Amino acid sequence: MQQDTISTAASPAVFSHSPAAKTAAVEFRQVSKSFGPHEVIRNVDLRVDSGEVVAVCGPSGSGKSTLIRLINQLESVTRGEILINDQPAQNLKGAALRQLRTHIGFVFQQFNLYAHLTAEDNVSLALIKVHGWKKNVAREKARALLGRVGLGDKALHYPDELSGGQQQRVAIARALVTDPGIILFDEPTSALDPEMIGEVLLVMQELAKSGITMIVVTHEMSFAREIADRVIFMDGGEILEQAQPEDFFLRPQHPRAQRFLQKVLFPLHPQTGAGR
Repeated sequence: MQQDTISTAASPAVFSHSPAAKTAAVEFRQVSKSFGPHEVIRNVDLRVDSGEVVAVCGPSGSGKSTLIRLINQLESVTRGEILINDQPAQNLKGAALRQLRTHIGFVFQQFNLYAHLTAEDNVSLALIKVHGWKKNVAREKARALLGRVGLGDKALHYPDELSGGQQQRVAIARALVTDPGIILFDEPTSALDPEMIGEVLLVMQELAKSGITMIVVTHEMSFAREIADRVIFMDGGEILEQAQPEDFFLRPQHPRAQRFLQKVLFPLHPQTGAGR
């Protein structure tokens, strides 16, 4: 990957990113993924431009999470090619894989915080252990990030002292600590109580305004409708529809997308709503 296209852990920017206009941050070319005989991603072609916010929606088991896990090699591609900033991003190992993951932040569904570390130490750990930062400098950056996600007063708290929403905001700060150009979210609110969802979505909304590239697997239709630049609908491992939010929610084209929206948006009136 070209060094001049990748933010490094040494750069000072936190919530700012200046993508080149109309360049592809992520590109899938006929990508498929199989687990044994079961094909979970089928011949996907997808381009996500730098600075674009994309919501990936669809029923459970449609391949949404696998799709984004392929981007930073949490899963390997079976067939096809994925490019990051126009550079091949497959079968990387060692320093090349670390560089890729420095450029791509990932926020998991279940937080994945270390229970024995404070919020500050969870955020700063990668800078110290992987990138060789001095502890005081790394912790200073971690505190700044925690302040940005509204947790400046929780830096010395342990995960079990935080609510689910607060833990997920720590996880977002951790994903941002290396100043990634791309951040991936795998259903970041699905493990939260309903009252805590809003605080996480507000942080994501601020991120969306910053110019960072975001790919968000989500069941939160409010995020997809109000914050995303584009909505992708998947089922059966395939992308069945791509559209701007207004078109997707008011004028869905694919019959499967129409049925999905009817059930999600109008659960008590399945024959009313989207596409009708």
